[in-house]
Amino acid sequence: MILCVGEILADMIGSEKGGVFTYERKAGGAPFNVACAAKRFGAESAFAGCVGDDAIGRFLERFADGRVDRSYIVRSAEWNTTLAFVELDQNGERSFSFYRKHTADYRLPEIPEDLFAAANIVHIGSLMLSERCGEEYAENLARRARNAGKLVSFDVNFRSDIFRNREEAVQKYRNMLSLADVVKFSEDETEIFTRKYLEEELSDRLVCVSLGGSGSEWRYRGRSGKVPSVSVKPVDTTGAGDAFYAGVLTGLDNPQAQWTDEFLNETFRFANVCGALNTLGRGAIDCLPDRDEVEAVLKAL
Repeated sequence: MILCVGEILADMIGSEKGGVFTYERKAGGAPFNVACAAKRFGAESAFAGCVGDDAIGRFLERFADGRVDRSYIVRSAEWNTTLAFVELDQNGERSFSFYRKHTADYRLPEIPEDLFAAANIVHIGSLMLSERCGEEYAENLARRARNAGKLVSFDVNFRSDIFRNREEAVQKYRNMLSLADVVKFSEDETEIFTRKYLEEELSDRLVCVSLGGSGSEWRYRGRSGKVPSVSVKPVDTTGAGDAFYAGVLTGLDNPQAQWTDEFLNETFRFANVCGALNTLGRGAIDCLPDRDEVEAVLKAL
């Protein structure tokens, strides 16, 4: 099972029609997206996070029901649910503006022992790193998972706008990366952290790099591979990287698997199609393909 822990929030996706700009409410939050996508792709998944005791929080609780196998979402009367305002350009590329002062996404619950014990992979979101309590929570959870012999996964998902100091932010991320077994970067994020850092400091991790329409790249213990994707015309790229990474983790959710070049290339080929198909509709979760749809595209290649 893949246990995803971190932010769950509402993506408010903007659009203009007839001179009126409106926002459409969609469920989101990177680790929650991964949990929902992994279930669609055939894995058993779980999610743990926190929402506010408000209309958005109750919407997210209802939305999670049935979209993950197990959820542990705590409702807080003290903190409001986090919002992310999203604007799309003509190519479906998105930009974010977060509304998250004194919000619930980094007030995370202690994971119940039975839920934790059932997980093979513990995937940790990064938004919580902007607050000290969230940073401590993430590091403690990663250590707990490592000590229990589980794979620790971390998606960088770097958001410079939520940190006061970029250099301090990079160090926070590096601290988490040192505790993970599987890590994901976007192509832009490899420039922030540098290829040298990936190759030297993360040489014993499985490093996953999403390359947008070009596909993806993996690096592991001196070996590497670049895997092409399929061509699509994106409507909305929100959550595409999460769908891709959920495809990777779905393949890795097998303790007996040997991480050979062939295995990793096949896993990333599957993941690339997961990410590409998810751009064909609006929102990170509503238009996720299922495993049969992904495999049908792979067979047609």
